[in-house]
Amino acid sequence: MNPYEKKRRWKFFLLIFAIVIGTASVFYSDFFVKKMEREERLQFQLYVKVTEQSLVMYDDGNYTGLVDLIRTNTKLPVIMTDAQGQILATQGLDSTKTNYNLEKKENITYDPAYFARELRKMKKQHPPTAITGLDGSKWLIYYKDSSILTQLRYFPYIQLAVIGLFLLTAYVAFSSARKAEQDQVWVGLAKETAHQLGTPISSLMAWVELMKSRFDAEDDPLIAEMENDIRRLEVITDRFSKIGSKPVLEDHVVYTVIQDFIEYFQLRTSDKIKFSITGDDQVRAMLNIPLFDWVTENLLKNAANAIENDGSISVNIIENLAKEEVFIDVTDTGKGIPRSKFDAVFQPGYTTRKRGWGLGLSLTKRIVENYHSGQIFVKESEVGKGTTFRIVLKSSITYEPTA
Repeated sequence: MNPYEKKRRWKFFLLIFAIVIGTASVFYSDFFVKKMEREERLQFQLYVKVTEQSLVMYDDGNYTGLVDLIRTNTKLPVIMTDAQGQILATQGLDSTKTNYNLEKKENITYDPAYFARELRKMKKQHPPTAITGLDGSKWLIYYKDSSILTQLRYFPYIQLAVIGLFLLTAYVAFSSARKAEQDQVWVGLAKETAHQLGTPISSLMAWVELMKSRFDAEDDPLIAEMENDIRRLEVITDRFSKIGSKPVLEDHVVYTVIQDFIEYFQLRTSDKIKFSITGDDQVRAMLNIPLFDWVTENLLKNAANAIENDGSISVNIIENLAKEEVFIDVTDTGKGIPRSKFDAVFQPGYTTRKRGWGLGLSLTKRIVENYHSGQIFVKESEVGKGTTFRIVLKSSITYEPTA
């Protein structure tokens, strides 16, 4: 199992573990909420019975005992109305909204809209309980959940949201720190590689010149190919030296750049693989040749490795006039990629080869997106038939360098 698969599996297990903890927390809180709801319901039923008994005691029309009883109910918000919905008494609500006048023995309401609003809330939460009033008419008693119960009901969701936000912030922070550390390692390794390659390349150039002069081989095709490979090594060294610094982009004909590299690469690939390039041969884009050749090389190498026997690799260049973009499609007739792996192929360490490092497409994505302000993705693929990668670049007219 490659490192990317292991990391993804660990992420999956941690996600499942977090979901289990969150679900358990919600269910555990829900258990207490339901228990508290039952207790408040019993408290309300007891309150109704006491109220009925109080009405029997004060059947002479004196409401003092009834009102006093309601006023002492400080735990449960309650409103009592007559059959027409007129509020007779309240308790457990905002004390600043009403006042009880002991001399007149009546409620003086300061904010009728507040009590009407609270009554609507109670009607939505629980059905009323009917009792027989002093005059024989039906009275209705409403109640709503206490503030503690309401807070307890929403607490686990707020808790999960806060924990989720904290974990997301921590994940982003650690990922950014890890990415910065990885970038430093990449840059250091690349520059050291460029430095180490410099000396042997210079020696090889000197040896080639010595062979040409000693054996009078100025026009020898083998020497010419050796020089091509040495120049290729110089380009590779230049690539590594540019990692970590902002590359210079210049206006180039995309078709010509890709064709030049295919001519070099084709001579060093199996004769069973046929190469072709089609499309618009005049469209232009801002490119850094050493780095963009690296992109082309990685895509062509992957395509060649995917072809087990005979096959073909084609590059098609399309200009999207509507969006002023350049599409570069690299298609092979290899073994294809499962749809579930379309994104995974660009992850560092992902490879299907026993000796592969899984860095080629990761580097390709970095070069296209970070240095050329473009996109690269698997356009289409079918197992056993082949794959098409698409590169999207802005044409030279609309290119705006990344800050």
